Order: sequence, then structure tokens, then C-alpha cells
Amino acid sequence: MFASMELNDANLQTLTEFLRKTLDPDPTIRRPAEKFLESVEGNQNYPLLLLTLLEKSQDNVIRVCAAVTFKNYIKRNWRIVEDEPDKISDLDRTAIKANIVNLMLSSPEQIQKQLSDAISIIGREDFPQKWPDLLTEMVTRFRSGDFHIINGVLRTAHSLFKRYRHEFKSNELWSEIKLVLDTFALPLTELFKATIELCQTHATDINALKVLFSSLTLISKLFYSLNFQDLPEFFEDNMETWMTNFHALLTLDNKLLQTDDEEEAGLLELLKSQICDNAALYAQKYDEEFQPYLPRFVTAIWNLLVSTGQEVKYDLLVSNAIQFLASVCERPHYKHLFEDQNTLTSICEKVIVPNMEFRSADEEAFEDNSEEYIRRDLEGSDIDTRRRAACDLVRGLCKFFEGPVTAIFSGYVNSMLAEYAKNPGENWKHKDAAIYLVTSLASKAQTQKHGITQANELVNLTEFFVNHILPDLKSPNGKSSFVVLTMLHKYKLSFVPQPLSHCMIGSILINFCQFYFAHVFTYYAVVLLLANGTVVKFVSLVFSLQFLY
Repeated sequence: MFASMELNDANLQTLTEFLRKTLDPDPTIRRPAEKFLESVEGNQNYPLLLLTLLEKSQDNVIRVCAAVTFKNYIKRNWRIVEDEPDKISDLDRTAIKANIVNLMLSSPEQIQKQLSDAISIIGREDFPQKWPDLLTEMVTRFRSGDFHIINGVLRTAHSLFKRYRHEFKSNELWSEIKLVLDTFALPLTELFKATIELCQTHATDINALKVLFSSLTLISKLFYSLNFQDLPEFFEDNMETWMTNFHALLTLDNKLLQTDDEEEAGLLELLKSQICDNAALYAQKYDEEFQPYLPRFVTAIWNLLVSTGQEVKYDLLVSNAIQFLASVCERPHYKHLFEDQNTLTSICEKVIVPNMEFRSADEEAFEDNSEEYIRRDLEGSDIDTRRRAACDLVRGLCKFFEGPVTAIFSGYVNSMLAEYAKNPGENWKHKDAAIYLVTSLASKAQTQKHGITQANELVNLTEFFVNHILPDLKSPNGKSSFVVLTMLHKYKLSFVPQPLSHCMIGSILINFCQFYFAHVFTYYAVVLLLANGTVVKFVSLVFSLQFLY
């Protein structure tokens, strides 16, 4: 049985007072208030009181606080766990589902996002069997013409459907996706076309464009989720509509949507990034159906890459664009697009090399948190960076054009090393780029456990190690940057050409650690860099060195 809290003004006032206290910085006031809310959340009508407050309170702070509290309450309690008592009464569950969509769509954006998350949590548990009318209720709002409401629906749908990107195939999943497509695909397509027409109508209205491009980005994300598991018949039949408009958006350059912020991506960059993802999905999984559209996307994305700057705000766009090229170049029936020597040279010169260079922004990221930077690089978890995408493109090109690509990059590597040799203290970024390029070029296959398992036979790894890696590892005297030294050691971990003697390893380790502790004072960074099958024996030595130097 659930104890009941009446839906009356007295309980609303009590709840308001305790919600306000949960925002107090004084823990002696805040913690008792939090405890009180925990003690009453099992009562019937508690969630409905929260929904009433977030709808009708005159205090906007309380409205937002009630929305966040409600979302967290749903997150903790909505799932029904077998053999455990139900934490929300059936009456409350029914009332919540009957009212939350309307409430979400009529709320200000800050509250709308919280309720959208709550709907997604409920939907993961109840949709479609226990909430069959959810999609119908949402889709009807597309006809409202109010993009505050429409974007609320799109945001909620994105939260619901994005799990299709990582769910395992099953009959239950197929049934759910079919239901979603039958209800949602056509209205989404009509909305897509209508929104693009509105963008043309309001091409000079910056405020309207911001709202419309937010909608287009959400629509593009939904397209990705709904097409991820398999190519739906509806989208195959309507591919011309989607791909023609995606291509037009990819080549669009509206000055009003360009931003001065060098760090944060704008709406235009976010939309184009998602379209690159969508094109890559089709190129990888539905290449036969996508083939008529592919050449125009290759051209558009190539032009995008060569005309986009090095600012951080473009990183996701450039990374996704390069990943598209990487996914295309390793497919056998797209091979002809890259066979020309001039094409390969242009890709290497204008796309790969510029995006492997270590920028000032990368240097700042390294200085802010060197350990995290090193960890991501060693684990390969820096998947959204320009460098990682450029590395993947090198490997993709080498699948069919290993000889020409190796020859092209050999010239760049020699040039970079020559620049470094002129002034190691000033030109260290050239060596860093050279090492990264050789590592990318030489690595044909690798695993998390064993590292590089197959190398490019056209790259002389032993010679490069002896001439350009080992000398600096043995004598890191400050002429090389800390960044370069981490790259040197990454190379050694990846491509030790022959077993090194324990004496040589010990010598390298002592000199290397002395430099690290003198410049970074971080034991963790050293262990992170040096821990592998051989060097792990020296960890105790590493630890003791911080007291000796």
C-alpha cells in the first residue's frame, strides 16, 4: 500500500519550502531537506505534486528545481525490479504518462529538457507495450507549426531512439523499430522538407535560422538512429529526398550562422558534422544503394575539408568528414575514386598532414591535463580528434594504395625531421608530426592487448627507431619537448624492432624518468607511459626515482 499525499495547497507549500532548502549552500539546512524529500517520495501523489509545482509555481527557480527533482525521481524509481516492491503506484504511473507530454511541450526550454529526459527514461521501460500512444501523441504536434513544441518532440524522440545505435539485434527490437518507422518515418520526412523550405524563406532572419537549424540537426540525428540497424524500406524509397537535401545542406554557407567563437561549434558545424556521419553510415553499410549519391558527397566533403580552418570549433566536423573518406576509401568498389596519383597526393598534402600537426590548442590541452591526453592517445580513445581521424584515413588508403601512399609520406617525414634538426627546441612540433605519421603509416593492424600486430613492410622501422627514436630516449636532455618524448616512447611501445637488453632498457628508463620528474612531477604519467610487458619490472625503480632526482 502507498501512503497518500493529498493534492492540496498545503502540501504544495510544504514541498516548495523543502525544495528551496535543497538549494541552500549550508549543509545543515540542505541535507535535512534532501532527507525529507527522500522520506516522502514513496507516497502516492508525490510525483504529481512535483509536476503541479513545475507547471504552476510563480517562482521560476522552484519550477526548475521541481523539474530536476522529478527527473531524478523517475530515474531512481520508474523501473520495476522483479521481487522488489514497486516504488510508484499504478495510479501515479498512469497519471504521469497521461500528462507529461503535454506538460513538456508547453514548458520553457530549461524545464522541457528535464521532462524530455524523464519521458525517455519512462519510454525505455514502457514503450511500446505499456505506452502505445506515445508516438502518436508526439507526431501530431509536428502539425502545430510551433518549433518550440516541434523541437521538444524531436529532442525527446532522439533520446528514445538513439539506443538503436548500440542495441543487439533481436525480434523484439525489430518489432519496435518497425512500429516506430510506421508511425514516425513519413511525418519526419515531411517535417524535414518543410523545415528546409522555411530555411529558404527565412534566409535573412538569424533568430528563425537558429531555431530551424537546431531542428535540422535533431532530424539528422534521428535519421542516423532509425537507419543504423538496417536500411528501412521507407528510407530506401525516399533516399533521393534525404540525400539531395543532405548534400545541399552540406554545401550551404550562410554567413549569418557563422560564429566568432573559436572554441565552440556553431549550428552550421553541428549539422554538417551529423550529415557527414549519416553519409559515412550509408557508405559503410548500404554501399550498393548509396552508390549513385556517393561521388557528389565525396566532392562536397573534400571541398569542406580543404576550406575549413584549424580552429577547435571545427574539430568534430573535420573528424567526421575525414572518417567519411576513410570509410569510403577502404571499400573495394570505391577504389577507382582514389586511384589517380594526383588525388592521393592532394589527400595526403591537404587533408592528412595538416590534421596531424600539433596545434596550439592541442598544446594547451596537453598542458592542462597531460595524463589524460597521454591515456587517450595510448588507448586509442581519442576517436573524435582530427589526428585519430587522419590516422584512420592513412590506414584506409594503405589498404589498396600502400606503395604510393608510403612514397608520398616518406618525403613529408624526411622534410619534417630536417626542420626539427635545424632547431630541436623551436621545431619540436615537426618531429612530433613525423613520429605520428610514421606510426600511422606503419601500423596495419593492432589490438588493445597486443598493440601493433601487423606492420607496413615498406616502412623501415628498425632504421627509424635507431636514428630518430633511440637517441632521444637515451638522452632526453631538454632539447626535445615533453610532447615529443611521449611520442618517442609510444613509438617504442608500438614498434620495438628487436628485444632490447635489460641494461639498455634500464638506461633509457632512468634518463627518461629523470626528465619526467624534473618537468612534470607526476608518477602516474610515467607509469602510464612505461607500463608494458618488459618495463613493468622497473616500476619500483620508477617510484624511487622521484626521491633521488
